[in-house]
Amino acid sequence: MTVASDIDPLTLALQPPPDETPEAREARLQRERDAKKRSDLIDEELNRQRNAEKSVRSVKILLLGQSESGKSTTLKNFQLINSPKAFKAERASWRAVVHLNVVRSIHLILDALTAAEAFASCPRPYSPDDPVYPPLTSELLALKMRLIPLQQVEVALLSKLFPHASPKNEAPDEVSSAAEVSVHSATPWKNAFSRLVNNVRGSLDGLEANEPQESREARQILHASSDYMIRLWNDPVVKEILKAHRLRLEDMAGFFLDAIQRVTALSYEPTDDDILRARLKTLGVSEHQFSLKTGNMVPHNWIVYDVGGARSLVRVPYFDHMHAIIFLAPVSCFDQVLAEDDRVNRLEDSMILWKIIVSSPLLKNANLILFLNKCDILKTKLASGIKLSDYVTSYGDRPNDFENCSQYLKKKFAGIVKNYSPTSRAYYTYFTSVIDLQSTSDILGSVQDTIIRQSLGKNMLL
Repeated sequence: MTVASDIDPLTLALQPPPDETPEAREARLQRERDAKKRSDLIDEELNRQRNAEKSVRSVKILLLGQSESGKSTTLKNFQLINSPKAFKAERASWRAVVHLNVVRSIHLILDALTAAEAFASCPRPYSPDDPVYPPLTSELLALKMRLIPLQQVEVALLSKLFPHASPKNEAPDEVSSAAEVSVHSATPWKNAFSRLVNNVRGSLDGLEANEPQESREARQILHASSDYMIRLWNDPVVKEILKAHRLRLEDMAGFFLDAIQRVTALSYEPTDDDILRARLKTLGVSEHQFSLKTGNMVPHNWIVYDVGGARSLVRVPYFDHMHAIIFLAPVSCFDQVLAEDDRVNRLEDSMILWKIIVSSPLLKNANLILFLNKCDILKTKLASGIKLSDYVTSYGDRPNDFENCSQYLKKKFAGIVKNYSPTSRAYYTYFTSVIDLQSTSDILGSVQDTIIRQSLGKNMLL
């Protein structure tokens, strides 16, 4: 005799109800047929994905470096080289970013003028550490007043790029270089501008026919202010005041003051070079996929993870199967401090971050690719007489030229790999200026070939 406890619970669950009617039975069988059909479709899709993964193998790249190291610019190079159509579709989205960069640079100048003006109006005992400011001319004071409308431009641009970041018609009381604008990687900020551009008709004056009034006025103000901005930027007193503040705007990401007339024209559309130079700070992790082919090898699906400069993000399990890490170290920043902590030298901070990455057990199997970036700026600084030894005392009395300085820094980063890497692994160094599209394209091509051959070969995937 079989008791209820001897029957498999699954069998009980699958048995039809004892009082099932013919109609109910037919409905139940139809549901089972539908469920099997859905299951078969899911199995088919999974098999399709497995086959796709076999034909196009994934190479995972982690893009790391401190803020303003050039990560986003490197990613733009990847996009421009390997997905030119998608890059072209986003081109118009960067116009507002370029304009925001221009306004921010002008605000930095105006804040420096305000500081000089305030310093001169407040008598104090003399100190040899006091900055030496030239007196502001009447023309500079007039330019400062004429450029106040740029506040309205900044509010309009922020509202356009980030609809929830800046309330409408809410402008600051005075011109100020507020904290750098940032956007989370998950924010679809490009869509706001792209939708507008794709749904309007151009007009003879360069303004879109259906462009919102606020945006139209902002662009007209920027265009009308171009001569004032050019005069401000080229004023010799401004140059002296910026020097006293140790502000080298030409070395900062998002610098367009030497091209004001062009980028503020009503018909302006960003070039590839403009997009590479445009600065918009990103936070969080963004994932980007490219299908790349090297020589006669089969295509590979590259997945590039751009990490927004946060140290804690490199420790999460999300990054435990990376084939390679591309780390950007801006070597030109040897005489600069962190924006978030003026007690920390930027070059020293970059080396500390490199040490964290190199010594991480989580990332021990990843090939290391080091971009010693912003070499163009380093050359300019060294040629102008700024000495590396004044900030890196261990450099001693070696020649203050690019060849010797760059090789010294290369050895410093290599020493960290030798001393702190938990395992022996491939390690490559490149001197880069990632705003130079052609040279960066050549370097990325070399990196692409190296990663595929070394990483996939080691894992028996070739």
